[in-house]
Amino acid sequence: MEEKLYCSHCGALIGEDEDYEEVNGEIVCTDCYERHTTTCDRCGSVIWTDDSYGDEYTTLCHHCYEYHYTRCSCCDALLHEDDAYRIDGDDYCSECYHDEVDRNRSVHDYAFKPEPIFYGDSSRYFGVELEIDGAGKDSDNADELLRIANSDGNSEHIYIKGDGSLDDGMEIVTHPMSLEYHKQFCWEELMKKAISLGYRSHQTSTCGLHIHVNRNSLGDTHDEQELIIGHILLFVELHWNELLKFSRRSEYSMNRWAARYGYEKTGREILDKAKKGNNGRYAAVNLMNWATIEFRLFRGTLKHNTLIAAIEFVNEICDLAINLTEEEIQKLSWSEFVESITAPELIQYLKERKLYINEETTPEMEEM
Repeated sequence: MEEKLYCSHCGALIGEDEDYEEVNGEIVCTDCYERHTTTCDRCGSVIWTDDSYGDEYTTLCHHCYEYHYTRCSCCDALLHEDDAYRIDGDDYCSECYHDEVDRNRSVHDYAFKPEPIFYGDSSRYFGVELEIDGAGKDSDNADELLRIANSDGNSEHIYIKGDGSLDDGMEIVTHPMSLEYHKQFCWEELMKKAISLGYRSHQTSTCGLHIHVNRNSLGDTHDEQELIIGHILLFVELHWNELLKFSRRSEYSMNRWAARYGYEKTGREILDKAKKGNNGRYAAVNLMNWATIEFRLFRGTLKHNTLIAAIEFVNEICDLAINLTEEEIQKLSWSEFVESITAPELIQYLKERKLYINEETTPEMEEM
């Protein structure tokens, strides 16, 4: 005798000619399936409607909610973990976070993350994080730097944060700017003021220069962006020795703060290794931010030409990754790469570092 099937939800007998579904391994009649189940918006798994998490706009299974979402501790809004702002272990939405944080403080906590303001007309934007050390996490010093950078009174070009990796310093963070906007921005005046206040960046063992690039400038879709990021990682691995020299870091410092992922035959394989690796954000190209990729390999600097050259260098790598195939990148020599560069600040820096087609030049000023 054939075993009879019953709906695990309502108990109804399911006839031999009737269809049924399964939810978490349990047999469910089609009526209960249609009336009492839903689909997780993130992973696509079928769950009971009563077991769904999320809000009126987003349906989530328990696993996706626990591992990828949180709620604002103030207003209870559902937040993807990448969009949450954290203070002392509590998560906040953007609006509640800014209500919690004193906006008038000159030096913010490391977790401070304001809504980005984009400057310049471009599809590609660069956010700079410049660490300076040696003259204190000092509000008066921060005020002087902020007055220079935000001099018109209506624009917030930079903000300043504390950073536990520094001995006695701060981190200058820009809002996203186009390359041309960075080049006309008051970086030189800002750096001279930092030096006059007693700060150093290159001449420390603690400071780095990190450059973020918006992911959507690398492709219209996730797959396109992944392809280009793979190209970037491949270029970095193929020319690691030159990049180490460009970075001004020691090999020990690079391994600690901006480690390589390791060479593989294809960019896709390096990208897969990066996703499985345990570098966290301490990688030469950090991929942990959902909206940007972060080039972390540069040592800090208070020399204007060096800063602009680093941004131009990142821009050149992104252009190369977009415009060349993987096979072309594999065949590209360092001399062929630098020969195509026209950015004057970058050419000057490459010559100073003896990386420009066997040419070198005397540095214009000492690194600070």
